[in-house]
Amino acid sequence: MRLRTLPPCPFSPNCVSTQATDDGHAIAPIRYRKARAEAKEALKQAIRLLPRVTLVEEDESYLHYEFTSFLIRFVDDVEFVFDDATKMLHFRSASRTGYGDFGVNRKRMEEIRRLVGKTL
Repeated sequence: MRLRTLPPCPFSPNCVSTQATDDGHAIAPIRYRKARAEAKEALKQAIRLLPRVTLVEEDESYLHYEFTSFLIRFVDDVEFVFDDATKMLHFRSASRTGYGDFGVNRKRMEEIRRLVGKTL
């Protein structure tokens, strides 16, 4: 199975990705130790704890969620790719509209990292 690549971040500072190479967009992937199916289920359980989130696409090694902001109803796309070869969970979180995000995407992904912690 070929590893899916995530779309690159736009020039704007409202996106983070484990596959980005520049400091403004780059964020570290999450290591997982369990089998991919178990790690994916643990991630899904953690994300269910977060508000205003909808799973929009899923396959063996990929998850795509939409997160909607509370007040203005902005939608952010959050994608995850499980890389079994390296046991790394790659992800991208990006705002669909606007330019800046006040660090919301990075904070969200660090919160997800904290929630899944040692469960993967």
